[in-house]
Formats: sequence, structure tokens, C-alpha cells
Amino acid sequence: MKTADFDYELPPHLIAQDPIEPRDSSRLMVLRRDDGSITHAKFHQLGDFLRSGDLLVCNDTRVIPARLFGHKVPTGGKVELLLTVKREETLWEALIRGRRVPLGGLVAEVGERTASGGRLVRFQAPVEPFLETLGAVPLPPYIHKRLEDPQRYQTVYADKNGSAAAPTAGLHFTPRQMATLEDGGIEFAFLTLHIGVDTFLPIREEEAEHHLMHSEYCVVSRETAQAVNEASAGGRRVVAAGTTAVRALETAARHDPGTGTDVLAPYEGWTDLFVYPGYRFQVVDCLITNFHLPRSTLLLLVAAFAGKGLLDRAYREAIKAEYRFYSFGDAMLLL
Repeated sequence: MKTADFDYELPPHLIAQDPIEPRDSSRLMVLRRDDGSITHAKFHQLGDFLRSGDLLVCNDTRVIPARLFGHKVPTGGKVELLLTVKREETLWEALIRGRRVPLGGLVAEVGERTASGGRLVRFQAPVEPFLETLGAVPLPPYIHKRLEDPQRYQTVYADKNGSAAAPTAGLHFTPRQMATLEDGGIEFAFLTLHIGVDTFLPIREEEAEHHLMHSEYCVVSRETAQAVNEASAGGRRVVAAGTTAVRALETAARHDPGTGTDVLAPYEGWTDLFVYPGYRFQVVDCLITNFHLPRSTLLLLVAAFAGKGLLDRAYREAIKAEYRFYSFGDAMLLL
């Protein structure tokens, strides 16, 4: 499977630089996999395409102020450190240059390289208490404008600190819309997958299957596993809000399968699940997602779910209709 087959040309002006207001006024492209049809709508109309009894599973991770600034030792030159993945209480993977970096009360001791090209960084104490005063919320490298309100890069249900990037499919939801969906019989369940910045990196291998997938920490609680199993047993659809929710659910099903009619049991641990065309989904029936970068693992996951032919056609139509792309962009619903 050639990585080049998942490339496409995007006019730069279609890369969304600002979040839209209100959140649910973004556009929504609806793809039906059974007949290949494409419908154009608004995200606040999501309930028109869901059914009473559907279970909507969302990632409640919260983006931390993972972008830190300090000075190199002994030169004193300015340096930026971006926390990506927490490995132990005081050990993180990070993007950084330098060997020893003071960070206003903390010192980052920079160690060996990681498989993704970052570094292991050891702090002398847990870094979390310092983040609110020392850190800034990181934005993806393709967003060049300053974000006036950092909360707009959080979902309205963000709860568990730990991500270096937002689960962008969830950025479209508002509390009012969620209440309306619940009134219409849609159930919500939450899981956690802490997103690293590797999610933005393109696949560099010529053959996509050879890509080394990064690891991220996820938690599928007992309550969420039960809700998924009850929906599946009752013939109701499991709708994943975002590719991270897909990876967490499918990881739970693969690593810790349920028993009897259950499709999964609770799971907590690391996942390096790489989903690309040919993957057989075990849990997810429908998917809400944004429009993703070319050659990205996210794009391959959506291609695996939609079918590459339908997805290629959808992206061509989205570009022609000038949908907004990437993190602050518009959404897609795959049924």
C-alpha cells in the first residue's frame, strides 16, 4: 500500500486558522457507506442523521499547557520544550534541543532519543503543578494565528489532563447540542486517550504498512465498556466522536476482549494500534471526524472505515465546496 496514494493537494486558504463560532455552526459532510451518497449539512443538524438509542463515545482528554520555554546551559540561549507523552511520574517524551534546560523552578535533563525522533526528558519533580504558570497550550504547526481563547482548543467535555493536541472531532459540540441529542434518545459515553504530537507527523515510509505507530495512553472505563456492550447486544449503533475514540475502543476489543456477547472489557494501558485499509473494525459502527492531513495515520484510519474510493471522492468534493480543513475545520459523519 503506497503512502503516496494518500496524498492530495490542498489550497492553503482552506486550512482553518480560527475556530468558528458557535462551535456547532461548522459544516458537516455526511457520507453513507451503503450507497456512497454525500450530503451537506451543518454540525448542529447532527441529530437528524443519528437514531434514538445510538451510543456516542467521546474522548474526554484535556490539552495541557505542554509548550514550555527555558534557557540552555551553559550558553543561556532560549529554547522551547514541547511535552508529548508522559512515561513515568517525572519522565516525559518531548521535542527539545539541548541537554540541560532550566524552566523557571524546574530543570529538564534531556536523555536519549525516542523512536519518533523526540527525547526522553527527566524532571526533578512532577511537572504538572508548574504547567499553568510556565506553559502554554500548543497548537498544530499549520495554525499560524494566535488563539485568543485557549479554551477553544478544548472540547466542552474535556476533563482528564494529558494531551498535547485536542481530539478535534469533539471541538464541534456545544453543551446545548449535547442536551438536545440526549433529549432525542442519544446516549453519551466517555473514554480517555491522551494525544501526542506524533499524530500530526506524516508517514515517511514508501509503503504505509511499514510505518512505526506512536504509543498513546488510553482508558476505557468499566462504565463505558458496559454501555458499548449493551448497545452492541441491543443492535444499537456505536458512534465514535473522533479517530482517537476509534483507536481506544478497538484497542480495548483487541487487547482485552469481553466474554459471551460482550465486544470489549475495560482497558487501561498503552496503544500503538495502526488502523489502515484492510482493518476489520470490531466495535465502531459510525464515525465523526475532521478532514485530515495528507499521508497521515488519521487519514488512513478514515480510509479504512469509509473505503478509499468514497473518501477520495468526498475530499475532492470538500475542496471544491471549500470546506475548512484540519483542527479548526469542518466535520464529516460516516454512516
